[in-house]
Amino acid sequence: EQAWLEATRAFIQETICPTDQEPDVHLTQLVIDCVKRIWCSQERNQGFALPLNYSFASVQKLRSHHQPCCSHLSWSSSAYEAWAQEAESSGNPLPQEQLLLLGTLTDLSQDSEQESRDGSLFVRDNTGILGCELLGLDLSWLGHLFLFPSWSYLPPAKWDSSGEGHLELWDAPVPVFPLSVSPEPLTPLPVLYPRMASQVLGHRSKLRNAQSNLAGKLVRLSPLVRSQQKTYFILSLGEPTSAAGQAVGQVPIIVQVPAQLVWHRALRPGEDYVLTELRVSRIHGHRYRVWTTTPASNLVLLNPECVRELELGLELEGALEAEPKPFPAPSNSQAGKGQKGLSQDSLLLHYKGTVTGVLNEPAGLYELDRQLELCLAYQQFQGLRRVMRPGVSLELRDVHLLQLLGGGTERPVLAPCLHGAVLLRAFSCQKPGAQSSHQVHGAPLYEQLIWKHQLGLPLYLWASRALVELACKLCPHMLRHGQFLQHSSPAHPSLGLQLLAPALNDLAPPGSARRNVHSEILEEPHRCPLQKYVRLQTPCSFPTLDALAAEGQQKAWASFDPKALLPLPEAAYLTSCQLNQRLAWSWFCIRPSAFCPAQVLVGVLVASSRKGYLCLRDQSGALPCLLLAQDSQPVTDSRLIGCLVRAERFQLVVERNVKSNFPSWKELGVADFIQKQKARVYIQIFLADCLILPVPRSTSSPASAQMEPSCLEQPPEGQSRLFVLSHKETLMKLNFCASSRASTEVLKPTFSFQVSGVWLGGTQRKMGTGWGPPEPLKEENRDQKVLLLFRGSSVRWFAFLHPGQVYRLVAPPSQTPMLFEAEGASCVSRRPLELAAGGSCLTVQDEWTLEPESSQDVPEALSLQRALPESSLPSLLSGNFTDSLVSFSAEILSRTVCGPLLGRCWTKPGSARAPRRCVKLTVALGTAHCEFPPHLDVYMEEPHLPVPLGLLPGARVHFSRLEKRVSRSHNVYCCFQSSTHVQVLSFPPETTVSVPLPHIYLAELHGGRAPLRATASCHVVSVFSLELQWVCAHCSSVCLQGRCTRQDPSCPTQTSVSQASIRLLVEDGTAEAMVTCKNHHVTEALGLCPSEWTSLLESARGPGRVALQFTRPGAHLESSAEKIGPLTLFLRALCTSPAVLRPVELSFELERRPCNIGPLEPPRLQRFQCGELPVLTRLNPRLRLTCLSIREPQLPGPLGARASPC
Repeated sequence: EQAWLEATRAFIQETICPTDQEPDVHLTQLVIDCVKRIWCSQERNQGFALPLNYSFASVQKLRSHHQPCCSHLSWSSSAYEAWAQEAESSGNPLPQEQLLLLGTLTDLSQDSEQESRDGSLFVRDNTGILGCELLGLDLSWLGHLFLFPSWSYLPPAKWDSSGEGHLELWDAPVPVFPLSVSPEPLTPLPVLYPRMASQVLGHRSKLRNAQSNLAGKLVRLSPLVRSQQKTYFILSLGEPTSAAGQAVGQVPIIVQVPAQLVWHRALRPGEDYVLTELRVSRIHGHRYRVWTTTPASNLVLLNPECVRELELGLELEGALEAEPKPFPAPSNSQAGKGQKGLSQDSLLLHYKGTVTGVLNEPAGLYELDRQLELCLAYQQFQGLRRVMRPGVSLELRDVHLLQLLGGGTERPVLAPCLHGAVLLRAFSCQKPGAQSSHQVHGAPLYEQLIWKHQLGLPLYLWASRALVELACKLCPHMLRHGQFLQHSSPAHPSLGLQLLAPALNDLAPPGSARRNVHSEILEEPHRCPLQKYVRLQTPCSFPTLDALAAEGQQKAWASFDPKALLPLPEAAYLTSCQLNQRLAWSWFCIRPSAFCPAQVLVGVLVASSRKGYLCLRDQSGALPCLLLAQDSQPVTDSRLIGCLVRAERFQLVVERNVKSNFPSWKELGVADFIQKQKARVYIQIFLADCLILPVPRSTSSPASAQMEPSCLEQPPEGQSRLFVLSHKETLMKLNFCASSRASTEVLKPTFSFQVSGVWLGGTQRKMGTGWGPPEPLKEENRDQKVLLLFRGSSVRWFAFLHPGQVYRLVAPPSQTPMLFEAEGASCVSRRPLELAAGGSCLTVQDEWTLEPESSQDVPEALSLQRALPESSLPSLLSGNFTDSLVSFSAEILSRTVCGPLLGRCWTKPGSARAPRRCVKLTVALGTAHCEFPPHLDVYMEEPHLPVPLGLLPGARVHFSRLEKRVSRSHNVYCCFQSSTHVQVLSFPPETTVSVPLPHIYLAELHGGRAPLRATASCHVVSVFSLELQWVCAHCSSVCLQGRCTRQDPSCPTQTSVSQASIRLLVEDGTAEAMVTCKNHHVTEALGLCPSEWTSLLESARGPGRVALQFTRPGAHLESSAEKIGPLTLFLRALCTSPAVLRPVELSFELERRPCNIGPLEPPRLQRFQCGELPVLTRLNPRLRLTCLSIREPQLPGPLGARASPC
């Protein structure tokens, strides 16, 4: 005990007594007496007169605490146990420490600066000052020394830039010295009551210019408001006999003297007060007057015995009988135009509750009683923010209740405006929870949304959630939280606000009226941004890229229906191999409007060094991206890397790859035959539809700041060299050594590509912020070609390199002076590639960069060819193979998976070797002088797979250096080679318009500009051949009696499918053509109904194959059967009947495509009988057509429809 007393005396002398005075024994004894009185008043003193386990803590010591703590000297054992049990059940309780706190309670943050008062409270001793919060303040406590029996200390939060913690004083402090009591006035104090005081404001009298005393009940208390470099609050007094909150007889009073701002902590609604020495003043910007305090004003509790009502003269009383006219209320700008009738009114009420959760602390969003949301953003709540955590009890007066807000808000919301008050009723016994970074930063940005952008509550709640979504998407790996949620200014705009700006401008256009603080507090009837609101339809959402890709895949696979991809009757005639190949690849395009709400794409643009394409990246992952400029121009600006991209219009493409083993079309509805599903998801965006936001980077990193020069010699400056790109080859995996030190036998497949170009001038050195003049070239190095090899990390430049563009190759400072010259260290000489290119071969290092250059700034580049290479149509579709590499632009018509160019389309079951894959693109050549562009097939095989992004039906692409080949049937087709490059020029259109086939005469097909597909009205002259057969669905062998005739146990199934074909001779009076109809078109040609066609096919199942051959019209029948049976006789009769030889409407396509370069059939001689004279004439060869459909001609009158036989 003696040691405790000595420590107490030393503490008081050091922290409380003035430094230049002797020890104050009386003060020490008073402090000890206070401690004894508090300690002995509770049950857990255990017979000790002093709390020997407690020690005094100075302000300096508390400020050094990095963990929260509490101390409750005045609590009894039962009270402490109940408190601890409640704290443990609701969360993590504050740890208790045995500390005693002694200090002076003051509202001055400095010793002598009166103007520094802003209504805050502090505890001060000789070691420092510490902010504090107090539940009930008595103004007589200010400036006195107290012992604080129950308190908690909270270290500074992460968001608090001041770095100062604060105290929470739970119980009333115990004064060390007795507090003086103010004497009662000798004479009653003359006062004005609210009704008369409000009338004085509107009367021109000398009373208005004098200082008066006002008395009444406190019915309304506004929060502390800081505006125009002033801090103030407004209170309203009502008649002492009226109910609190009654509007009649209220008078507002503005308190703005700095020394009086602390009154805000002492005022309690419902109490009666007297405010002295008030005067009437005009509010700047308003035409009406209010009562305001003066520096001489005082605040005291109302004692009816010590006041008297001020007696006015008879003339003045008569003049004051007329109530002043109410001031016009401003219109509510939040209702918005076009929303009349849709707005709802909020409810104004009082509420007491407990904070049960922190939703978004910088935005002022909390949870009350696990049922309501509390929004404090419409008040300036910075002072209250540091105590808000679960467990805090609040009293909300004149708070707005808003329900059914929409925009993602499901619970009712309580939101006080400047007209209401938030009163602290109890502190929390819980430790502050761990704060995520987005809960720390952004408070100034959220204030801007309220005070600058004037957002209503539904839109503000959506915007705050959207900012949290975006912060979780992009921070901290892509961006820093403080960088993303920083306060927005013209010089440094906030990235978060820029991402929200398009949506906010649509819903809350700029230029709306700003909040008027005085009108919001003083106007009656009350009007504020929270009074009226409109239910918000969620404008958009910002999903993570991983969630967007997952939802896209879910929609794509949900829409995957084999029966829809292969509709009947076409699918009924396909073999198993054909069926599964047709299902192997399909694609699904999703646009933002398909989501509810609409999705907005946000991510950081990065370049993949592993795949060579661009990606959008966020915290969840990366999504491949195909970025395209308008007017078929490629994206060449590599400065886009690292920028933040926002896009409302985009295409989410899901390519579905399916491995299946459907035996036939009958099992298409059985999902068990699908063996494997895999999807490739990527995004297609036009650059014009993107909002590109550069992300500011720090110019100096901590690592560079700590580096010290190792020598006095400065390193050489960076160097660069311009070149124009002539050709870019495809990106593919090649074998390279894993590292330069590795053995040449250790090879690793690595993505790589190479480009060829021409140097433009010599090497340039860095000079200041620009580049110096190019160094002179040796004579043998002028106009030198170069071959650049990209591998490793340098593959990231693949998406920005395009033929015809000018680039600057930049190398960082290096000791090698001639990096880009032929004798430089990076050049590899005596290589086959170098010899073939006729120039130097340079390997691009990982640390080198590429910068786009404008050709207008490089005179040498203007003379070079910049257009994409195009092969002429005659050379492309000819048999001349002088140059087998062709280039052309085309529109992709279809994309299918097919068997390899060499080999069968099926493999033996159980084989370990995977079948080779091949992709066929059918394209329409984009020729300017051809009305009907010819079609061409382009094949891709390993190692050029997977297919580059964007090669979808409907897209326009440019192929460069494809290898031209000719098939055995004399058709020209093209194949990918290592030198091939493909560039997407445009995406598939959002809507496709079905254009009807042109109606022509057959003679027009002999011209050079004939369409590939058309319709003609013609007459069936004769049937040349007819074939019906049943084949094995697996190996395509003929099936007899439904059994495969192939003597091989490798056929896993005995399923058979029917196939049919017929060849017709048709003419329309201008020419005649041989038409081939297959499968379901045969039934149209024979004029049979579905039931008749089914019966006919079943009749052919027994023999397996029935073939009829009519050599010429009128000739005898040739049959494949050994003897002619009833089926053969029926088919012969049918093929020569008027039911087949009839007028038809024929839709067809040319069997011989323009890409066929085989020898043309010569004109033939044919004899005609003209009367009695025979005529011999030369006719054009018969056209060869493939049937697309056969319809009955539309004839007028009752002959327009042909009756069906069944």
